[in-house]
Amino acid sequence: MAKRKRLTPANPAFLEPAPEVKSALGAPMRAAPIADVAREASASAAAEELAQTLAEAREKGRMVIEVPLEAVKLDHLVRDRVAVQDDDTQALKDSLRARGQKTPVELVQIGEGRYGLISGWRRCMALRALQAETNEARFGTVLGLLRQPEDSADAYQSMVEENEIRVGLSYFERARIVAKSVEAGVFETDRDALQALFQSASRPKRSKIGSFIALVRGLEGALRFPEMIGERLGLSLSRALGEDPELAVQIAATLAEEAPESAEAEQEILSRFLAPAPVVPSPKPPEAAEPAAKVANPKPDPVKPQAIVGGLSLSHEEGRLVLEGRLVDDKLKARLITWLRQNF
Repeated sequence: MAKRKRLTPANPAFLEPAPEVKSALGAPMRAAPIADVAREASASAAAEELAQTLAEAREKGRMVIEVPLEAVKLDHLVRDRVAVQDDDTQALKDSLRARGQKTPVELVQIGEGRYGLISGWRRCMALRALQAETNEARFGTVLGLLRQPEDSADAYQSMVEENEIRVGLSYFERARIVAKSVEAGVFETDRDALQALFQSASRPKRSKIGSFIALVRGLEGALRFPEMIGERLGLSLSRALGEDPELAVQIAATLAEEAPESAEAEQEILSRFLAPAPVVPSPKPPEAAEPAAKVANPKPDPVKPQAIVGGLSLSHEEGRLVLEGRLVDDKLKARLITWLRQNF
């Protein structure tokens, strides 16, 4: 039987590639250890997970983002605040200048690199003023939280809720946002808007806000200091406007003519239209005939007309009462006759 040959390992020298092959291929590559591959794969997965987490946090409003102030559309919603007091604005500017923006605004993405403002209008306006005054880059951006409101009603609710919590709105401003949201088609009726925007308010408070809507729709463009109108005056005016829709035209004309320079002066004008109806004295019984010499004396000069309300003045003399002015018309005559019949 033939003897089997034993195979021995080849000479390592024969396993080496030729010098020219080495030169073409470069140094031989060493296979990566399994631990290195696993570590790289784990790091890549962690990075992807972190990126996904950050993107989700950003989209759901859990991460503060910094955006250029010029990329924010401040009038994305009809603002509920009519005016901001100078003292409040200055205090906010001083705080932003000293400590920076501490509370983010609320934004909604409306396009590539564009954002609509939901809440934080005062902060944005203060930042804009500081940038204009100082030209510092730090005031050219705003910190915000990205929101995804379900619809316009949700966005309006967010805006109102923040202002109710931070700086309370006046009754006029509350009623104005109700009226504007209905005009914009966000809500079908005033009642729907009141219930949605001020759902946390008591029923009496919502009722008062609703009463101011007549004042908003009747005099918004004519008033210079609407946010300063107090509860009592506003409710009285709204009631008067409801009883006499033409009264709004008369008030607006008087405000335009007198052009009040302060809230106090404007409210004084408004109060004139709420003055009670003038009291007409009852006629005196006839007196005995005067002596001839006295009758011959000339009549005394009539009393100078006295202003009662804007556009209406009153003058009187013995046995005679005269109402004059642009408010004197058939409607006033009918109201006066009705009043006289009820009181005499």
